[in-house]
Amino acid sequence: MMDGVPMQIRRAEAADVPAIVDMIADDQLGANRESPGDPRYLAAFAQIDADPNQYLAVLEVDGKVAGTLQLTFTPGLSRLGMTRATVEAVRVHADHRGSGFGQHLFEWAIAEARERGCGLVQLTTDASRGDAQRFYERLGFEASHIGMKLKL
Repeated sequence: MMDGVPMQIRRAEAADVPAIVDMIADDQLGANRESPGDPRYLAAFAQIDADPNQYLAVLEVDGKVAGTLQLTFTPGLSRLGMTRATVEAVRVHADHRGSGFGQHLFEWAIAEARERGCGLVQLTTDASRGDAQRFYERLGFEASHIGMKLKL
C-alpha cells in the first residue's frame, strides 16, 4: 500500500507485455520507434524471462500495470569483480506520473540490486529527457559518464 492505494512490484509475466509496450510507446521517443501488438515483443519477453541476470519488473496499482523497469545484473572483473545492476526501460503510466510510484519502483530496484550483491546501480537516459534526469539526480544518481550508442 502507498497512501492507501494497493500496489505491488513483481516479476512481469507474458500477459503484461501489451501494457508494458503501451507505456514504452506512450512518449515522444517511443511513439516513433515502437509498434504495439508486434509479435517480436513476446519473443523478446521470452528471452528476458529465461535469463537469470534479467528482471523485468512491473508496478501494479489497483491490480493494473502502472509502471515498469528492467534490471540487468552484470558480473564484471573491474572494481574487484563487482556486479553491477543496470536499469533500463523505465516507465510510469501517464495517469500515475508525479504520484511517487516511480520513486517507490526505483527504491525497490536499488534494494533488489543490493540483495543480489551489486556494488553499483547504473542507467542511461536520453539526453532530451530533462525531467527524467532531474528525477534520477534527486534519487542520488550522478551524471558521471557519457553514454554512447551505435545503431546496428
